[in-house]
Amino acid sequence: MFRKRLVATCIVATAALGIVSTSSDAVAQEVIDLDEEAAKAPKKPAAKPAAKPAAKPVAKGDAKADPKKGDAKADPKKGDAKADPKKGDAKKGDGKGGVDIDLDEGQEGKEQGPVVAGQMTEEAAAAKKLFDRERWNEAAQALFRVVNGETSDDPGNKQLAQYYLAIALYRLKFYQASYALFSQIADNKNHLKFKETLLWLAKLATQLPEPADIIERVGKYSDDQVARFDNEQQRDLFWQLNYMLGRYKYRNRQYEEAIRLFQKVDRKSEYYVKSQFFTGISYVQLRKSVPAVQSFQRIEKVIDEGASGVEDEDRLRDLAYLSMARTYYSASIKLDPESNTPQVDEKKLSAAVKYWNQIEPASEYWLDALFEQSWAYFMAGDYPHALGNIHTIQSPYFPNSFYPEAEVLKAVIYFANCNYEGATIVVARFNKKFVPIRDELEKVLKRFKGENQEEPFFKFLKEVREGKANLDSKIKPIVENALSDRQLLRNLEYVRLLDDEMDRFRKSPPAFRGSAVGKQVEDSLKIARDLAIRQAGELALLRYQRNVDELNEHLRNGEKILIDITAAQRNLLDEKISKGQVSKAESKIYGVVKPDEEHVLWPFDGEYWRDELGFYRQVVESACGR
Repeated sequence: MFRKRLVATCIVATAALGIVSTSSDAVAQEVIDLDEEAAKAPKKPAAKPAAKPAAKPVAKGDAKADPKKGDAKADPKKGDAKADPKKGDAKKGDGKGGVDIDLDEGQEGKEQGPVVAGQMTEEAAAAKKLFDRERWNEAAQALFRVVNGETSDDPGNKQLAQYYLAIALYRLKFYQASYALFSQIADNKNHLKFKETLLWLAKLATQLPEPADIIERVGKYSDDQVARFDNEQQRDLFWQLNYMLGRYKYRNRQYEEAIRLFQKVDRKSEYYVKSQFFTGISYVQLRKSVPAVQSFQRIEKVIDEGASGVEDEDRLRDLAYLSMARTYYSASIKLDPESNTPQVDEKKLSAAVKYWNQIEPASEYWLDALFEQSWAYFMAGDYPHALGNIHTIQSPYFPNSFYPEAEVLKAVIYFANCNYEGATIVVARFNKKFVPIRDELEKVLKRFKGENQEEPFFKFLKEVREGKANLDSKIKPIVENALSDRQLLRNLEYVRLLDDEMDRFRKSPPAFRGSAVGKQVEDSLKIARDLAIRQAGELALLRYQRNVDELNEHLRNGEKILIDITAAQRNLLDEKISKGQVSKAESKIYGVVKPDEEHVLWPFDGEYWRDELGFYRQVVESACGR
């Protein structure tokens, strides 16, 4: 299956190690991101030998809140999507976004000055009485008239009415419309109810999924304003808000600030595990591997000790293992500035392998771990283990797995051991299998070329999710896996929630539906849904395009290996190289397995057995000079 992979480290290796790359620099990329569910494996060979590890762990969380109490608990699932709940265009380009909705067109960026609320008009006072009596439907209609300027109230009382209207809509379960109003308040620090709105943003975070991007609005507040909730009655809310504010700092690359905020989240909080994930990721971004690993270890420890409020414990534990393995792998390989060759820290590389091995075969991340581990074994010169893992990944037990890079790694291993014929055969088979797949993927993509293709691609995304897309059998499982990561699913969930809210609106009393505030609610839902669809379609289209680009990159790497093979074979005519060649009797053999008392050696005869998966070794014979 396709996986989004950000490379943790790109190392240029020598021909002796047989890694393939076109780069001459060692580059530490920005690596781990909880937004994405599927991790990139350590990758990826190009024309000259190079190794690149995987990146990114993922976090998921659920949330609960009691709207009648002062503490709400957010639902920051994976994803750092940016969206502005105001009317406007969806943010483009990075595929990380939610939706921009602006119900006060033309006011964005124009913060109002401080105002004072004077004497209410009789209509405004009557609206407030309806609100106090919890007659939400009638109160919303009356308050809207105040906000809309129909009662001649001063700006201060209009601001108060806006705040009460947002609460009334929340109580009526029109969460998107409520959020639109609270967003306007959060954008104006001089609003009379700016401070009080922070509590309601936290409550809304439990009702709307992350693509609504409430985190962006929480980012409008300071530490001091969050600190108001640091009391015995609202401590859970205090921890939640520090987590959300930390997420805002993280997305804006203020990693040290993010760490400081995440560290305020107490172990008793249900946001502790997610905070530790982001703490670890922030340290990775700062290139501080030791505290990063310590953060991931705390996740493992608290889960093993039975922390409360943690859902899907096995998955989160596996993500912690993946994170530690990737961090150790990235730290294990450094480029020597003088010789321009990779230096491998065997201790750190061994630690990476240890944590990859902690992931059980039943885990959804097991194949990822096996493939990423293959790169570590390759860097350690343990070619039999690397090829054995690839053999497992390609077994018929995983018919829908999609690891085209595994074939490239296999060819690189053969090339590194001067088995040019074997490497050529692997590349030829790779091209025969994946060129038609690439062509079919591009054929589908051509249907969505041009501008304004987000909504059509959203419809395609839904068809894929429902199994109704007309896809060639060669690419059907690939596309389904490519468009099924958790971030995309959260965007689909956001659209579904907006549809549910529209259904609630249509079932509301006719007097409310026909009122001015009812029209406002309906319009806000339509705008939000339209922009959410466009955003989800854009994100899915970017996912699809990126995965086609990655496959093209693997195909180019295969061609570069053929070029290297041709050059190496020509060099055989060189006397110096010829003297380095050895006879078959002198060739170096890797992977001769000598079983102990607890193990039995079974030669592979073409038949896979489930209990053998992960234990394969392939003997490698090197024809290179010692």
